[in-house]
Amino acid sequence: MQQPSITSAYSGILALLYLVLGLQDSRLRRGNKVLFGDGGNIKLRSAIRAHGNFVEYVPIIVLMVAMLEMSGMPAMRVHLLMGALLVARLLHPLGMYVGPRTLQFQICRVGGILLTLLVLLCAAVLLLWRFLPGAFQLHAL
Repeated sequence: MQQPSITSAYSGILALLYLVLGLQDSRLRRGNKVLFGDGGNIKLRSAIRAHGNFVEYVPIIVLMVAMLEMSGMPAMRVHLLMGALLVARLLHPLGMYVGPRTLQFQICRVGGILLTLLVLLCAAVLLLWRFLPGAFQLHAL
């Protein structure tokens, strides 16, 4: 089993993005004097959802890709999955701060979440394809 060094590097970059999203959330909370919820502030609501959406998808995808990398998946495929995830997670928050039905909204928010879901689907299918055949075999103890 190999170390997930590619996934680890992308995880560090994604963690910095997560930090930026969290700091934006905190900055808007302080500026609007809102401790809980969004206080009816649309920019704060967008920041909260950008931050929340990140944490709803990124950890499971990173975990799945790390397992694939440790199982010997070719480096180029790991880079494709993690690179696509990084692009998706960079795009998504950019679309959270614009009005719906704008080009930036469509490209960034919608494109970001669709790309995220595609990476999630690919990682899940690759894991099942790689591990499902042997997962239910009984092994002698």
